[in-house]
Amino acid sequence: MKIAYMTGEYPRATDTFILREVQGLRQQGLDVITASVRTTSADQHVGPEQKTEAAATFKILDAAKRPATLITSHLRALRHPARYFRALRLAMRTSPPGFRNHIYQLFYFLEAAVLADHLRREGVDHLHNHIAKSSCTVAMITSQMSGIPYSFTLHGPDIFFEPHHWRLDAKTKTAAFVSCISDFCRSQAMLFSSPSDWDKLHIVHCGVEPERYAPGPRADRPTLLFVGRLAAVKGVPVLFDALKSVISQHPDVLLRLVGDGPERQHLETRATQMGLQDHVEFMGYKSQADVAEALSRTDIFVLPSFAEGVPVVLMEAMASQVPVITSRVAGVPELVADGVSGFLVPPGAVAPLADALQTLLGDANLRAEMGTAGRAKVASDFVSAKEAEKLMHLFERYGSKTPS
Repeated sequence: MKIAYMTGEYPRATDTFILREVQGLRQQGLDVITASVRTTSADQHVGPEQKTEAAATFKILDAAKRPATLITSHLRALRHPARYFRALRLAMRTSPPGFRNHIYQLFYFLEAAVLADHLRREGVDHLHNHIAKSSCTVAMITSQMSGIPYSFTLHGPDIFFEPHHWRLDAKTKTAAFVSCISDFCRSQAMLFSSPSDWDKLHIVHCGVEPERYAPGPRADRPTLLFVGRLAAVKGVPVLFDALKSVISQHPDVLLRLVGDGPERQHLETRATQMGLQDHVEFMGYKSQADVAEALSRTDIFVLPSFAEGVPVVLMEAMASQVPVITSRVAGVPELVADGVSGFLVPPGAVAPLADALQTLLGDANLRAEMGTAGRAKVASDFVSAKEAEKLMHLFERYGSKTPS
């Protein structure tokens, strides 16, 4: 089987789980090519894996901007007029209300013909999309236009904020199957789809390679680590407030922030205004190897998000035998057992987060016990090779099903 993997931007520093999944499927013997709607910027290519994938990935929008490519792709698609106009009707029928949204939907239709032509030339048997928003709309239209079945991985949480806008119901109906990253995710897909489509909703976790991670010598001072996009949804200001209250008892504590994003400048200013400049280190994007190294030297991993799916970075921390403190949201409790592998705290609540930090900073034995439990959980249920095998079986099972 030849599979095409696509998403809005690939590869990205923050989406290493997609790259691991692609690599895992290739190791299972599948021929996997990649496509990205937009071209990722060079700062997203933080390691050799991203650079290699970026060079080999088909950039849909770049190709569609070439008039000859765009026109030729649509002329080829018109050789099958029934499929072509069904795809156009699907694009218009699933458009959100409003003139601007209709225009965007036409753009997705134009891009779909370019992708369909690329898939035809590459001899692709099945198209799979990650992130069920605009790139999945392109995938849905492409499937209708080309006759190539498609599927998608449903993550959340943002798709569940606007499921009607992104027509999650139509995507679930027209897809061969849907890969849901957690039971919570699957339940939300059930909420926004017809019961007749529930049997095509399958759980396939994101995963890690536990052998990449191991504890190492700890830093000279108590070290907390956050890894993620510096955006409002991650709740970093709440972490700063909790850190401020912890410093009186742990004056040497250091918080390291790996990642970048739209809130970075604001957070740097906030840290200085709070007098935390000697306790907070902004590290920017790092490669997978650099993140593994940072985890090996970390005492506690903290992720105080307001909304999440099931964060892969939590799996990486747990595989590194680092206890975690994170928010009790969405599918996170399916990974982190409160009081066993870490602490689950209410999102946005400073005092419980500070209490959890105080408890773990003051108890090395508890940190070790939680670290051991966390690694065991990841090794049991969140190994990327095992999850890739599940996905491969789904491709084999549904690969011949054409779109509705």
